[in-house]
Amino acid sequence: MARIAGVDLPRNKRMEVALTYIYGVGRPKAKKILIEAQIDPNRKSDALTEAEVAKIREILDREHKVEGDLRRDVSLNIKRLVDLGCYRGSRHRKSLPVRGQRTHSNARTRKGPAVAIAGKKSVKAMK
Repeated sequence: MARIAGVDLPRNKRMEVALTYIYGVGRPKAKKILIEAQIDPNRKSDALTEAEVAKIREILDREHKVEGDLRRDVSLNIKRLVDLGCYRGSRHRKSLPVRGQRTHSNARTRKGPAVAIAGKKSVKAMK
């Protein structure tokens, strides 16, 4: 099993897909890395030699920010926005959508499960 950037790549998957298990590497970036390393994207991750794994590891270290470094940068950027007190930072602080999505009827992923409001009556019951 190949270990790149602190992540164990899954066995028996195409290399193009296996590289996407690394945080910060998607399909386009995986294709570019494999082209630069001169490795067939259809090759299975089990079939890699140590030299090929070392070549991929070297390309990732040299040109791309992945895993821990990228996670740290993202969290520092969010922390900076929160400390500034700007609109985006306040939305992060309140765990609400940041990019202008509606929240009246949606945003359940960000807001969490719906909570019933106790004691609220319907308009017909009040009349």
